[in-house]
Amino acid sequence: MSILVVDVGTSGLRAAVVHPDATVTAEHYRACLPDTPMQGLVEFDATAMADLILEVARAARAEGGPVEAVGIANQRASTIVWERATGVPIAPGLGWQDLRTIGDCFEAQAHGLRLAPNLSATKVKHLLDLHDPDRARAEASELCFGTVDTWVAWLLSEGAIHVTDVTNAGVTGLIDAARGVWDDHALEALRIPKAMLPTIVDSTGECGRATAIEGAPPICGIAGDQQASLLGQGCVAPGPAKITFGTGGMLDRVTGDALPGEAARYAGGTFPIICRSEGGKLTFGIEAIMLSAGTNVEWLRDDLGLISSSAESHEVAQQCESTDGVVYVPALLGLGTPKWDYGARGALFGITRGTTRAHVVRAVLEGIAQRGADLVDAAEADGGAGGDIPVLRIDGGMSRNPTFVQALADATQRPVEVSPIVEATTLGAALLAGKAIGTWGSWDDIAATWRPTTTVEPGEPLDRERWAKAVDRAAQWYPELSGIDF
Repeated sequence: MSILVVDVGTSGLRAAVVHPDATVTAEHYRACLPDTPMQGLVEFDATAMADLILEVARAARAEGGPVEAVGIANQRASTIVWERATGVPIAPGLGWQDLRTIGDCFEAQAHGLRLAPNLSATKVKHLLDLHDPDRARAEASELCFGTVDTWVAWLLSEGAIHVTDVTNAGVTGLIDAARGVWDDHALEALRIPKAMLPTIVDSTGECGRATAIEGAPPICGIAGDQQASLLGQGCVAPGPAKITFGTGGMLDRVTGDALPGEAARYAGGTFPIICRSEGGKLTFGIEAIMLSAGTNVEWLRDDLGLISSSAESHEVAQQCESTDGVVYVPALLGLGTPKWDYGARGALFGITRGTTRAHVVRAVLEGIAQRGADLVDAAEADGGAGGDIPVLRIDGGMSRNPTFVQALADATQRPVEVSPIVEATTLGAALLAGKAIGTWGSWDDIAATWRPTTTVEPGEPLDRERWAKAVDRAAQWYPELSGIDF
């Protein structure tokens, strides 16, 4: 019982067919880059995205053959508002990185709401303030709000279903996470009519049919990208954690069925998430964030010219056995977990006349690994029932860099298991859909699909004490930004 997956990321989207043995075939990818009209603004053409979604989905189905179900994975919190009658967006979609609503976030604090600009809540408010200021159209249900999963489901069902799953709803800033329902207080404070919101559905379970696809298979699995990646790496219960090392880095782990505390962010700098839902039962977890990971390698390549390709960072780093005391703090966009210091900036310390290109490249890879260890420490501190993290699982582009993976094992002093699929999101969405139709009968069956390409054991530990001193010196470079908190 094969499954068609549509997986929409921040810079591109893909569709593929996943088979009962968890192999992925018939993959079709298209770039779909957001626009940045001004610094801090990130938006995208939802209509162009729609065309590409249907193109790759139909191409994967044609190549891969009949499918029994459809799964959806997506970039989270990016926001689209469109006309219910026509399906035409009323404005460009606002990407999750968009910062134009910082002022609205501060205003929301007067209503007891702690909202960050990367959440959907103030993005919806902003679009309504511009295009439906009196909320008449939204109140009349003429407008629809959706995150990207909602948009994909709407397109595949030809407008028949308007849904979001609980993992995506959980990062809108508009949900009562303990109950998995829309939060009336938040909606009232931001003047967002409930009539325009999608129905919240389980992550696994049929919610409608993809009539735009040959055979009209049912849509049976939906999850935000990080939750899908968590599942795609076999993390279904407390224990292991995964980190996706892409442009940024996201650590996620399951903590269990117990309701999270009320804190928007825990003492260690992580925050609660909903990992999945089935039959109305929620499974919770925590997430830790590194604001820049692969971005630092791109900086070496595109701006400094020290490497000609991202893959070359491994080859160059191998030219020296250590950094000879050089430490790099990858804070190009500030520091996320655990410090949440938006005023921190990237820094190189310990440079001497003997420092070479290879030392700098190795220091960058080790710095990203040290930040990965920071996320692990924070997750263990905040994990509650999750306990210690015995093993770390990784995916994303940097998971293919042997020098980096060894540095991560050395920094965390844990075995690191490498995903067989660079983007485990696709597999995770398929597992959710397959669970609904019986391809995989239990969560244990899903956990058993995890087959890492390699396991890297830790060697000599990296110097965590010197690392902590370097982070302290890179912190609060711009005090006015360091004082911002959401």
